[in-house]
Amino acid sequence: MFADRTDAGKRLATELERQGIDADLVLAIPRGALPVARPVADALEAELDVVVARKMGAPNNPELALGAVASDGTVWRNDDLIAQLGVGEQYLEDVRTTEAENARQKADRYRNAEDMPNLEGKRVIVVDDGVATGATATACLRQVRAGDAAAVVLAVPVGSPSAVEALRSDADDVIALRTPGNFRAVGQYYRDFGQVSDREAIEYLETGE
Repeated sequence: MFADRTDAGKRLATELERQGIDADLVLAIPRGALPVARPVADALEAELDVVVARKMGAPNNPELALGAVASDGTVWRNDDLIAQLGVGEQYLEDVRTTEAENARQKADRYRNAEDMPNLEGKRVIVVDDGVATGATATACLRQVRAGDAAAVVLAVPVGSPSAVEALRSDADDVIALRTPGNFRAVGQYYRDFGQVSDREAIEYLETGE
């Protein structure tokens, strides 16, 4: 059990240091990952920025992820679920376009409209506060990979065993402090898992400046 996201970030930083994992850049998936990623970036003396993705929700059930799309348009699709629900390509393209633009606007807001740092040749750690389905994390990892990073590591305090295992195909390594077999939701492993506002999240980005 983590006290809060900052506590989880400190524990994650300790584990990354123990494993000898270095980074040039730490990318948090906003908003909830910023309090986790700040201690990681500080401990590794790495720059902190964000990588943004949005879920592609199912028709009439937006919380059910058919996939996810990153701010640069990089997409991951859950083809099995798409086939099971019989979702058409036009719907998928429409929701991809909409959510990619939403992700781009969110990234611009966090960076004050500046571009993402150059990823080419850099060692990058992508941090989230936990993974349940892994949809947004997958899209984020693929965006980083497309930026020609030298190494891509996903680091999370907790995740479902199946999601963590699946994410290994899109990262050079996945560090998860806990992968409980009875996983139900990320929030159950935090005593304090309150919402992080945009303003609070941006403050974590500004702390190291």
